[in-house]
Amino acid sequence: MPTIPKVALLIETARSFGRDFLQGISHYSRLHGPWSFHITPGDYKQVVPKMKQWGGTGIIARIPDWRMAEAILNANVPTIALGLTDEQMQPDSPLAKLSEISSDPVQVSRLAAEHLLARQLSHFAYVGSEDRAWSSRREEAFIELVTARGYEVHVYRQPKRVQDRVWEREQEFLVRWISQLPTPIGLFACDDDRGREVLEACSVAGLHVPEDVAVVGVDNDEVFCELSNPPLSSVSLNAKSAGYQAASLLDAMMSGAVRKPQRIIVEAFDVVTRRSTEIIEVEDADIAAALQFIRREQGRDISVDDVVDEVAVSRRHLEKRFRETIGRTVLEEIQLVRLERAKRLLLETTYSVSKVASLAGFGSVGYFVQFFHKRVGKTPLKYRCTAHARRTPRV
Repeated sequence: MPTIPKVALLIETARSFGRDFLQGISHYSRLHGPWSFHITPGDYKQVVPKMKQWGGTGIIARIPDWRMAEAILNANVPTIALGLTDEQMQPDSPLAKLSEISSDPVQVSRLAAEHLLARQLSHFAYVGSEDRAWSSRREEAFIELVTARGYEVHVYRQPKRVQDRVWEREQEFLVRWISQLPTPIGLFACDDDRGREVLEACSVAGLHVPEDVAVVGVDNDEVFCELSNPPLSSVSLNAKSAGYQAASLLDAMMSGAVRKPQRIIVEAFDVVTRRSTEIIEVEDADIAAALQFIRREQGRDISVDDVVDEVAVSRRHLEKRFRETIGRTVLEEIQLVRLERAKRLLLETTYSVSKVASLAGFGSVGYFVQFFHKRVGKTPLKYRCTAHARRTPRV
C-alpha cells in the first residue's frame, strides 16, 4: 500500500489569500491524493511540527523569521516557500535554494495604477508594510508606473520604533501624514488590511472617501472589503490556482521527479471596484455632477436625457463638455458603468445572463450580449467561465 504524503501547511488562515491558497492545495489532494496535513489556524506566525516524529514528507510555508527558517531547513524535506524576502533570496542564503511562490509586483501594481489613473486623478500615494518584502516590491513598481505617466507618488513611512507600529499607536502617524496630502488623491494600499487602516485614518482625519481619497487594496478579501466603510476596491489574486500549482509541484518534488527549484507566480486577475474608488475627478462642476449621477444610478435603465435633467443644462452643452473632459459621450459613460456592474454580477453571482442584463440596466439581453462581446472580446457566459476556470484549477 503506497505511503500517504504528510504535508505541513504553514500558511496564515486569518485572511482570504491564505484560505483560498489552501483550498487550491485541498483540491489537488482530493484529485491526486489522499494527503495528510498539519495545519494550525492563525496568522503569519506558525510553528514547524516535528517532521521526523510525525513522518512528514513535505512543507509549504511562509517563512517570516530565521527561527522558522532553521526549523524548516533542519527538517530536510521538499519545501516550497511563499513570498521570500530579498534577503532570503540572496545567493548566500540557504532559503534561496527552495522553490517559491510569489505574486508579480508589476502586474499587481499595474492593475492598481491603471484603475486609479482611469479616475482622472493627478495626485497619487502608496501605503505599505515595510516589514513585508512583497509590499516594498509593489511600492517600487507602483512608483515606476505612475511616474512614467508624469505624476509624483507620496509614500508613507512607518514609525521607526517597533512599539509605534502597533495600529493603536500607528494610527496617529498615518492620520497626520494623510491629512497633509493634496486632494483629491488616488491611494494604493499594499493589501486589504492596510486599505482598511487607510479608510479608518481618512475618517479620523475628516477626509471623504472616495471624494478626497480614492483607495484600492490587494487580495479582494470579500468579507474585509465589504465590511469596510466605505466598501474597499481591491486587486483580486488567483490564490486558488496558485495553491493547486504549489501542491502539484510539491508532489513532483516528493516523488523525485523535480529536483531543481521552481517559481510559481500568483496571477493578478482584476480590480474589483467598490465604493472606495467610485469617482472620476474633474474640475467641471456639471461633468462631476453628471458622473456622480450615472454612478449612483447604476443598475437603472437611465438615458442621456435623465442625466441632462439631473444636471439641468442643455444636452448639447453637456455632450460637448463630456467629450472635451472625459474623451467619450454621456451614453458611452453610462454603458461603461453598466458594463462594470455586469462584470461584477457575472463573477460574484450565479444569475442568468438575462437577469444580469436587467440588473445592470441594459434594455434587452440581446443588446447586452452584443455590447459585452464587442467591449470585452467574449460573451458574458464565456467571460464567467474563463474567470471561474482561472480561479478553480483544472484537473
